[in-house]
Amino acid sequence: MKQNMGTVDRVIRTLVVVVIAALYFMGEITGTAAIILGIIAVALLVTALVGICPGYLPFHMTTKKISAKEKR
Repeated sequence: MKQNMGTVDRVIRTLVVVVIAALYFMGEITGTAAIILGIIAVALLVTALVGICPGYLPFHMTTKKISAKEKR
C-alpha cells in the first residue's frame, strides 16, 4: 500500500494523541470516555506511524504531496 498521509496530517494526529494521553494521565478523563478516547488515540497513532489512513482509501484521498517523479 502507498502512503496517503502527508506530514502535516501525521503531526496533527500525533498531537491529538499527546493531548489525549496528557488528559488521561492528569485524571481529566476516566471511565468509558477514557476507554473510547484511548482506542481512538491508538488508531490515530498507528495511522500516523505507518502513514496510511484506511478511511482515505475508498475516496482515493491523499494529503501527501506527490513529487514530480511519482507523477510519471
